[in-house]
Amino acid sequence: MKKPRAAAVAAPFLALAVLLSGCADPGASARSPRTSRPASGGGLSAGDEAKLKSLRQVDDHPLWHLRFEGAYERLRAVRVERRPDFGCSLFFANDDRNDPRFARNFDWRHGPALLLFTDPPDGYASVSVVDTSYLGLGSAADFTTARGKRALLQAPLLPFDGMNSKGLAVGFASVDRADGPRGGTRVGSTRIQRIALDKAATVAEALRLFDQYELDFTDSPPLHYFLADATGDSAVVELVGGRNVVAERGRQPWNGAVNFTFAGTPAAERRNDARYGTAAKTLDAARGVLDTGGSLELLRSVAQPHTQWSVVYGLKTGRVTLVTGQRWGKRHEFTLPME
Repeated sequence: MKKPRAAAVAAPFLALAVLLSGCADPGASARSPRTSRPASGGGLSAGDEAKLKSLRQVDDHPLWHLRFEGAYERLRAVRVERRPDFGCSLFFANDDRNDPRFARNFDWRHGPALLLFTDPPDGYASVSVVDTSYLGLGSAADFTTARGKRALLQAPLLPFDGMNSKGLAVGFASVDRADGPRGGTRVGSTRIQRIALDKAATVAEALRLFDQYELDFTDSPPLHYFLADATGDSAVVELVGGRNVVAERGRQPWNGAVNFTFAGTPAAERRNDARYGTAAKTLDAARGVLDTGGSLELLRSVAQPHTQWSVVYGLKTGRVTLVTGQRWGKRHEFTLPME
């Protein structure tokens, strides 16, 4: 596996995916945003402090930014509180002549968000967004304590959505049930996304990884997964009847997933879902080609009152545009160096 460049360099530009929620300050540096402030230390080893040395607060949602320095254990268990269903929307616009875009709204209870860049020695560099309330960090003040910093050492294991330096993007949404295959190494329902970001360059490679693990939903709602890559391939992965079911896979103009199971749901019925139907109408009309403004408008059109963040990933350019708290006029822009 070719080793990617170090992650997280700011870009005074906008990167787009295709779907749901955001907040940002144009031109802000990914390394040291103009609105940022350093977090204070205390109580950690020198090695752990080094891993977290770039931690900065970006806005008052709060959104934080971190370039995680060093390795982490992909299969370490992280105990999180089980909560009611996530409500999320994810879409892919296959604008292969310019920049295929993967976007999502994370719709849930308010909590701090962390834009996390990782560059493990044995995997691809990536950028992801983490809901840090699942690490016990519920306010900006929590990030400045030794306890909070210790919790942040586990942040790489909980990507809620993300993109790696090969142009693979992943994200999840809750569904009524998920009953997948038994056998293989058991991993958490969010951890599988970290494994895919670290190890898979394409949707095909990610699907093979899904088949190697047994997913544990003990600490989360049942989920399905949405994948897309820079070649234009995309797929919905669902765990149905004791097997992994791949739905809606292919190099089509657009694809997406919200909070219903695709397997067994006819295409016409899918469009009866308000968010999916709205996105489908927009993406059909655009034939999968949306610029940054159009993509953010689509995310806005399917946002809910509890949309916490909206993010767009450019799968060829590595550009990331993030909005928090539905403050659509304030976009945070970053770039992941791509291979």
